[in-house]
Amino acid sequence: MRGRGRAPGGTGAFAVVAVAAVAALAGACAPPEAIAPRPAAPLRETGRVAQSRAPREDLRLIPAEAYLRTYLRLFGGLAPAEVERRARGDDKAALFDTWGDYLAALGLPDYGLDLPRATQTNALMLAAFERLGIALCDRALEHDLKAKERVPIERRLIFAFDLPAQDPDEAAFAPRFDVLHRTFLSYPARLAPPDRQGKFFALYEGTVARHRAKGAAKSRFSPEEAGWAAVCYGLVRHPEFHLY
Repeated sequence: MRGRGRAPGGTGAFAVVAVAAVAALAGACAPPEAIAPRPAAPLRETGRVAQSRAPREDLRLIPAEAYLRTYLRLFGGLAPAEVERRARGDDKAALFDTWGDYLAALGLPDYGLDLPRATQTNALMLAAFERLGIALCDRALEHDLKAKERVPIERRLIFAFDLPAQDPDEAAFAPRFDVLHRTFLSYPARLAPPDRQGKFFALYEGTVARHRAKGAAKSRFSPEEAGWAAVCYGLVRHPEFHLY
């Protein structure tokens, strides 16, 4: 008789599968292999290079919107129309015109006239910065130091200090200058280049001396007030205030 045929490799294949299953089960039940930590070998020094402090990117002009937001905040966080009114004042000094006269000069685009956004300074922009800075400093000085009723220091806009009773030396000038430096440049004056305070103190003294000189033009500010206004002018148009 012819016996029934056997499937080719049937028993052998089953044996291989069974062995693999047993091996996998044994591996799953075995304790995990532990690797003892070893101290890392120190890296070999191949050379030294001095750290480069060269700027990686040129200074850029801050967007006009950022400048305007800061300007409004320095004026007390007022609305643009109220800032315009206060900056113009009532003394007919023509310190400030209207916002419409400055927006294009500050670099904002005017799509109606096909004027693109300005990304670099120019003479007209610098003149606008100059006019706005003088308006800010003069009106703030009038508000902070010349008001009929003394304004508390915590409510002052820029000059959050009292003027000294006599001509200050550089030691008395320093803390007051630091207040203005923090206001406009956002960091303490002691972190600035070491000659900055001395230069601004010389500016203060020179301005006071010119206002006291015989035959000096009449000013609505006292010599000391004019000196602090000049320091304010220097900081509000400082490159660190306009660039980043």
